[in-house]
Amino acid sequence: MSAHTDARFAAKVYGQRLERAVELMRAAHLDALLITPGPDLRYLIGSAAQSFERLTCLVISADGSTPSVVIPKLELAALADSAAGELGLRVLDWVDGVDPYQLVRSTLHAGSRIAVADAMPALHLIPLAESTTGLPASATPVLRESRMIKDEAEIDALRRAGAAIDRVHARMGEFLRAGRTEAEVSADITAAIIEEGHTEAAFVIVGSGPHGADPHHEVSDRVIEQGDVVVIDIGGPVEPGYYSDSTRTYVLGTPSPEIVERMSILEAAQAAAVAAVRPGVRAESIDAAARTVLADAGLGDAFIHRTGHGIGLSVHEEPYIVAGNDVVLAPGMAFSIEPGIYFRGEWGARIEDIVVVTDDGVESMNNRPHGLTVL
Repeated sequence: MSAHTDARFAAKVYGQRLERAVELMRAAHLDALLITPGPDLRYLIGSAAQSFERLTCLVISADGSTPSVVIPKLELAALADSAAGELGLRVLDWVDGVDPYQLVRSTLHAGSRIAVADAMPALHLIPLAESTTGLPASATPVLRESRMIKDEAEIDALRRAGAAIDRVHARMGEFLRAGRTEAEVSADITAAIIEEGHTEAAFVIVGSGPHGADPHHEVSDRVIEQGDVVVIDIGGPVEPGYYSDSTRTYVLGTPSPEIVERMSILEAAQAAAVAAVRPGVRAESIDAAARTVLADAGLGDAFIHRTGHGIGLSVHEEPYIVAGNDVVLAPGMAFSIEPGIYFRGEWGARIEDIVVVTDDGVESMNNRPHGLTVL
């Protein structure tokens, strides 16, 4: 791809997505989708535009007419990096003093039943709702099916993201040493995430010693000590916007027999969940596979979160790998498998891979060793 297009896929990919959105909208008995900047807009037309106080909005009509983009004239350059031009979308640009919400309304039929992107700020949702008829629905149920099933281009992007974050984990010996603070280690990891091919570091968790028992701990000025178990959960996007997310657990020095035993059980739980992935099974069964291994070993109460989340243009999206989710897995679904065990005030551990459902099983995007890594 050229420098101009490497931030998105070929225009025909987005054209197919827009056509599919129309099909799904009709099936949901909706007349229009209103999509402001965010993951849905990037998915549909390849635009990484940001949301500001001035309205940018893609309007897709169920009647099959050419979609429109309502956009401030001063943001037209951002639209040029999307597939809008190649797709022949209708561009309705506006300047300060013009009511952009009425521009959106001008593209709709009277009484249209509309759905809006979940990422739409209230700043725009409320005026749009006032300019149309009826309370808008969420576009997520309409786009869920499309976004959950990744195509080959998306899967390739997830492979590249997985390989890039694996390279960062492979360098952990450079960064993680006793006497350094979590913040110092995090700064080095952040730089490495970008060096290894991501456009940014979306998140860096360095949970050392007792901080590892908090699944959402980020970083602190705590000095890492010899003997600490350290949870490293890191990720970021690669072009065109698809995320990595991988967790490994490290120990500085020789671990105690108890830590070794509990980590081996966690490793078995994670492996059992991965092995359970195949088309036709329910998302909740993957959660159950990991949870059963831990519960049978007496560690069920130490596993305090779901087993996984979908991933793509968002770090967390559907399908969620959690008890009660009866979504049936299908080829192309991508999600994390990340059981963890947490002992408050002592230490914690988590093992996380991104996997994709294949026609006959599962492909992992991450291939670093899963067990406790001694540094």
